[in-house]
Amino acid sequence: MFSGLGRLVVRFPWLVIGAWLIAIVAVVATAPKLTATTEQSDFLPSHYESVQAMELQQKAFPNSNTPAALIVFERSDGAPLTDQDAAAVSAAATKLSEQKIKDVTAVQALPPSETKAIGVVAVAMTKATDQAAKNQTDAVKALRDALKEQVSGTDLKAGVTGTAAQMLDQQDSSQKGLAIIGIATVVLILVLLLVIFRSPIIALLPIIVIGMVSALANGVIASASSAFDLKIDNSVQSLLVVVLFGVGTDYILFLMFRYRERLRAGEDPKTAMVSSVERVGEAITSAAAAVIIAFGALTLSTLGMFRSMGIALAIAVAVALLAGLTLVPAIVSLLGTKVFWPSKAWRTEPEGARFGAVGNALGKRPALFAAASGGVLLVLGIFALGFNPTFDLSAGSTSDASESTVYGKELLKGMPAGSTQPSQVYLRADQGTLNKDELNTFRTALTGIGGVGEVSQPTLSKDNAVAEFQVTLTDKPESDAALDTVKGPLRDTAHASAPAGTTAVVGGMTSVFVDFQHAMNRDYTVVFPVAAVLIMIVLALLLRSVVAPWYLMASVFLGFAATLGSAVLVFQHIRGEQGLIFQLPLIMYLFVVALGTDYNILMVARLREEAREGNDPHRSAALAVRHTGPTVAAAGVILAGTFASMMLAGNSVLSQMGFAISLGITIAAFVMAMFFTPAVTALVGRFAWWPGHGGDATKHVEWDAELSDSAEVSDAVRR
Repeated sequence: MFSGLGRLVVRFPWLVIGAWLIAIVAVVATAPKLTATTEQSDFLPSHYESVQAMELQQKAFPNSNTPAALIVFERSDGAPLTDQDAAAVSAAATKLSEQKIKDVTAVQALPPSETKAIGVVAVAMTKATDQAAKNQTDAVKALRDALKEQVSGTDLKAGVTGTAAQMLDQQDSSQKGLAIIGIATVVLILVLLLVIFRSPIIALLPIIVIGMVSALANGVIASASSAFDLKIDNSVQSLLVVVLFGVGTDYILFLMFRYRERLRAGEDPKTAMVSSVERVGEAITSAAAAVIIAFGALTLSTLGMFRSMGIALAIAVAVALLAGLTLVPAIVSLLGTKVFWPSKAWRTEPEGARFGAVGNALGKRPALFAAASGGVLLVLGIFALGFNPTFDLSAGSTSDASESTVYGKELLKGMPAGSTQPSQVYLRADQGTLNKDELNTFRTALTGIGGVGEVSQPTLSKDNAVAEFQVTLTDKPESDAALDTVKGPLRDTAHASAPAGTTAVVGGMTSVFVDFQHAMNRDYTVVFPVAAVLIMIVLALLLRSVVAPWYLMASVFLGFAATLGSAVLVFQHIRGEQGLIFQLPLIMYLFVVALGTDYNILMVARLREEAREGNDPHRSAALAVRHTGPTVAAAGVILAGTFASMMLAGNSVLSQMGFAISLGITIAAFVMAMFFTPAVTALVGRFAWWPGHGGDATKHVEWDAELSDSAEVSDAVRR
């Protein structure tokens, strides 16, 4: 199959390139714009209580005046507000209201705090649904501009915080982060490929090719999102950049290393490309299939954000695979050996023995290498037991210097920590209307809950059938303490205290996070096993073995545990952060398991190839490390580097993702694939390929003589 594909592409390169260009133009011209949502409740299914509360709010209180933004005033000198300052705050609220800012429905000054450290003005806006979310962020921009005039020439300073302001700052941070990630990724790929191949043509090849196909991938993803009403999270767009460039460059590297090897074996350029597609095509396709399956398993998630992420990233990997098997071979077949210009090093293997020496040592002492690499993974994995999920995405998605973050902290000087995002409790009469005594009794029950700071007087719907209570928690809405309050005493008390004939539900962002937590725990028990089983099937089909997939997946799970443990060690223990973003294990699992399996597949495919050549298990391991080690090392460095670029985005969410995924890929490439997998395969012997055959003849050679002249990435640096 792959031999035929290689011959077809090499024979008709211009036809292949033309077909790609036509497809790109057609998709880009017809695809809708890819947009992201920041509304977390969009990702939950309707049976969760937080979503039911939101639906009830929309029906009963379509014009609810819950503040979308809070303006915080304080004295520039840090002193308490004077009566004159308080009057200035009230006057500013009146003037802002008179300006009739679009989508601002109400502006009201709140009573000064007891300490008089701050003054607060609550701003209600149109509901944050789809287009209205953009309207809210535009309103915050206008509000901030108008606010400058109100404090100019006074002793006061002010800033806007709250959900709408946080949304705006998140968007700005995401756009800046995306630009930084894109630039860093391109620069990294250029530099590393220049170092490895000493050729500007090869260095530019992935940038040009992936830059072209990324437009196609984004168009297909946007069309799929529109057709199936998928909700794309902001973080997905950042991940798309690194997945396309990282995975796409990996597949190009897999092909180019084999192409160079076939040229050195004496084949002409076109034959070498056909051979490369034939020999590495199955491994690349199997690796991509493992990634696509892992991402596709996310469609089983109860959370819309993960279903959308899975589909989007699976499409990106599929496009990268098609480009790696067709577009890249077509371009390289036209360039021939000029693709390596001006370097001549592709003609002969350099003398040097780094990967050859490593392979030689591993082949002689596989038990030592297996124990050492496995021990490192196991020790790091122990720290994973201390993982604590955090839902502080609002602060984590922006820089500490953003206005919403700065004034969100200032707000705590005079108001409960939950003021920025109060919870809502809704009491609904199953029939008829609610009476005053029921409402007072219910409010008294809510007020007595530990962790609850304030409970507002009820607001009744027009038909008096639904009452809304604003519940301000004493802890930050996204904190562990707030989540414990909502999922425990607040929900329990609200349900138990609801008068006969009524139903109570708890809503608000903290309630959303509680339901997210429950949904995530469910997804761990479904998505992880399904992805693992499907990847094992891919491995079994590739290797024609029912033995190797078991220890390969075991190594990947060890790598996952070690990666999560390392993230816990760095962020929770060393940096002292409260926890890691709640979705990190699932995202990390997919990238480490899927992309880590990529390198395992490449290595184990070469192990099987060497075994079928008649080499004994130990020598097969040595030769596989010699020939495939440089490819795995180069691909691992580039892919880990592209994900590490996310750490430059300036917020903790992307920093944690970037650190964990890049470290996981480093472990997958340099510990699992380079040492653990070949060492264990050597120990298992020919039984690893059962019921297939790993070769019947055995070649005996002088190890040091045969294995000391390998071509290494490190040698490329010295050349």
